[in-house]
Amino acid sequence: MEEKIQMNIRKDIIWNVFGKLDENIKLVERALGVSIANRGDSIQITGANAANAGKVLEKLSGFAERGETVSEQNVNYLIASLGDLSFGEIEKINDDLVCLTISGRAIKPKTLGQKKYIDQIRKNTVVFGVGPAGTGKTYLAMAMAITAFKNNDVGRIVLTRPAIEAGEKLGFLPGDLQQKVDPYLRPLYDALYEIMGAETFLKNMERGSIEVAPLAYMRGRTLDNSFIVLDEAQNTTPEQMKMFLTRIGFGSKAVVTGDITQIDLPDGKKSGIKEAIEILRDIEDIGITRLTDKDVVRHPLVAKIITAYEKYEKKSKLRVQPPRRYKK
Repeated sequence: MEEKIQMNIRKDIIWNVFGKLDENIKLVERALGVSIANRGDSIQITGANAANAGKVLEKLSGFAERGETVSEQNVNYLIASLGDLSFGEIEKINDDLVCLTISGRAIKPKTLGQKKYIDQIRKNTVVFGVGPAGTGKTYLAMAMAITAFKNNDVGRIVLTRPAIEAGEKLGFLPGDLQQKVDPYLRPLYDALYEIMGAETFLKNMERGSIEVAPLAYMRGRTLDNSFIVLDEAQNTTPEQMKMFLTRIGFGSKAVVTGDITQIDLPDGKKSGIKEAIEILRDIEDIGITRLTDKDVVRHPLVAKIITAYEKYEKKSKLRVQPPRRYKK
């Protein structure tokens, strides 16, 4: 049944809500099958989903009133969240400032999943952040680590990743050991440069206040008063994961991130992060956040690619039939 509703949006923010060339409004119209007409500060919405479209525009107006630039990602996330019990909590997301980059850009959670992830990191000593590419698992963990370091909550940042993945062994790569492991650690360097600035990062590296190293370097150590981030943990073995988790010392916090859909371990080898979540899920002071394609904050196409692959993998599993048994 077709509905017609009217709402008002302040003239000074309407350009932000509608987007360049009305791109945001066109997204809402296509996704919800409505027609949206702008008459000054009065907006008329027509269609079967007019009420839902009104809810989306109301939330977008809230972002704009707080000085946020309304993006296509904001629009897509709000549309995807319609019908969720959490839709009413969405305005709380952008109020949570984690830190500022060296260029002054604010780092904040952009989805409810990311907000829960940040809250888990603040609350717990160990947090597992599991989700697909583009959900901000590593970047937000790095931002939280740098914030804790700047606030003197910890005296050191330790960032680590498994150094063997995607079928490549270190011995096949050119250069000395540092040159061999640098390509694996490059995403961590990139985040540090963007948030801290290259000069500050290098000074803290020289002092030993920031350490970026392959996971193998963690063996035999106890890491006190440190914020430790283990990235790409889907490529750890159960033995490596146990070794890492038992390095945590007094006054430390650890965040373990991974995407269990991109495991590069040899066939038949169980992922350390999958086993750890199973074993540790009921232990106090350990948090587990599962991010989904709704939490993807890269190009909107990334979320569509992830969803398409998930559907394909589900269909592939259904096609695999157990071998037929014949009676003797």
